[in-house]
Amino acid sequence: MRISISILLFLVLSTSIVNAQSGYFEDAFRFSRVVPSGSARILGVGGTQWSLGGDVSNIAGNPAGLGFFRSSEISLSLGYSDWGVQTQYLGQSREYNTSNFSLPNISYVGASPKGPMETRAFKGGAWAMSFQRIANFNTEFGYFSDIPGQSSIIDFYLQDSFGIPESQIENFGLTGLAYQTYQINPIAFDPDGNPIPNPNVYDSFVLGLPFQDENIRREGSANQMTFGYGANFKHKLFLGGSVGIRTLNFSSFKIYNEEFVDEPLATSSLQENLFINGAGVNLNLGVIYKPMDNLNLGFVFQTPTWYGLNEEYEAAVFTDYNNYYYEPEDITLGQQDAFSDLVISNYGLNTPLKIGGGATFFFGKKGFISADVDWVDYSTARINSRDFDEGPDNQVIRDIYASTINYRVGGEIWLNMFRIRGGYSYLGDPYSNSPGFDQSTQIISGGVGIRTGAFTLDLTILNQQYDQLYRSYQVLDEDGFNFGPLTEIRNSITSGVLTVGFNF
Repeated sequence: MRISISILLFLVLSTSIVNAQSGYFEDAFRFSRVVPSGSARILGVGGTQWSLGGDVSNIAGNPAGLGFFRSSEISLSLGYSDWGVQTQYLGQSREYNTSNFSLPNISYVGASPKGPMETRAFKGGAWAMSFQRIANFNTEFGYFSDIPGQSSIIDFYLQDSFGIPESQIENFGLTGLAYQTYQINPIAFDPDGNPIPNPNVYDSFVLGLPFQDENIRREGSANQMTFGYGANFKHKLFLGGSVGIRTLNFSSFKIYNEEFVDEPLATSSLQENLFINGAGVNLNLGVIYKPMDNLNLGFVFQTPTWYGLNEEYEAAVFTDYNNYYYEPEDITLGQQDAFSDLVISNYGLNTPLKIGGGATFFFGKKGFISADVDWVDYSTARINSRDFDEGPDNQVIRDIYASTINYRVGGEIWLNMFRIRGGYSYLGDPYSNSPGFDQSTQIISGGVGIRTGAFTLDLTILNQQYDQLYRSYQVLDEDGFNFGPLTEIRNSITSGVLTVGFNF
């Protein structure tokens, strides 16, 4: 269980803003969000694949498309991405870039078609396996300001500590670390000067507003090994299914700093490290129907991914006082540090299911246009654990996330052995309450390819853009408004994927 979670956090997260004192509800979205993936060909047409067959992306996409294969194929994809981030805080901007090389897809398809003289409805099929990168977590962002903020993280500590007896406060998450470093201290006497036994209200002798900066670095990825089969019936109806075994590794490193002027406290720093790894399984069922030779209609049902996850969390607070004399304990404060224990816990995550459909229209031997639409309800994700009470997180999931309609459209032009592609993908805003701030995702892609009888080579360039809001911590005013530091984050991810395939 992460020591930074508090009941107060769950009660106020009615907005779609990510907080530094993160909860498991963040994992529910982070590990559920999947952008279009697959071969360079499929990415080039916007990720449309619900009604397209004969591509290795069908293994993890619509496995019914495997029934289109008339020959076996092996393919390999190489990828490069540059994740650019621009942040805005108090009118000041910063920019970050994180580059990453990857192996987005390795696939094998073993086709077993029936001969042209086969009279039965079953015309053969293909089994397949693939290793595919599902998500990339490698990024860095933050902010810096030479303007004092509107609050201090000490305000968060004070609100979070309310009602916690002093005998228990040391073990109360980040707020306990703040107590150990004298950023908050108990009100030990009542207005009449009488001592309060085991006080549960706190104050701070640090009163000013600080300069603030923060840096967040994330690493890791989610990958899936998929085993699938697709069958062909009368070259009209194609049915398929697959089993996916998904693994993930995620790390987060946060450093939040405050600097005070003319206060007893000169600087403070909060550092948090989080490591998550685990595996999950999902099922995928699909159908493609050809009512006429130049039209494909597809349907996909993807179950939730049932994850089992392990995590390790640790935090530390470092403070530097200006040799401040703290009279209640007869101590002169200088460098005061506090460290949490290494917290290890296990939990399960059920991601939302996905339902999708699509259509592809072929213009003879000149190319095609394809479109997909799918529905995902992020509010149905669920956390479960024996190590902590998952109820508050699941309530937050129900409150802040929403269902989305995602769509993709793309096309391909055939010029003899050459292919030219273009596509667009839209992923709806997953938050139920983000007034005036659109957090949807848009992806534009384009690519080229060469296809011969035994060899394919495809290259795609795509750009993904989406915006986020981030709060380092929460502080509530009398009206319940959170006026903790608010940072706008604009993400722009440019990627290139090269796929080479061999047919045999």
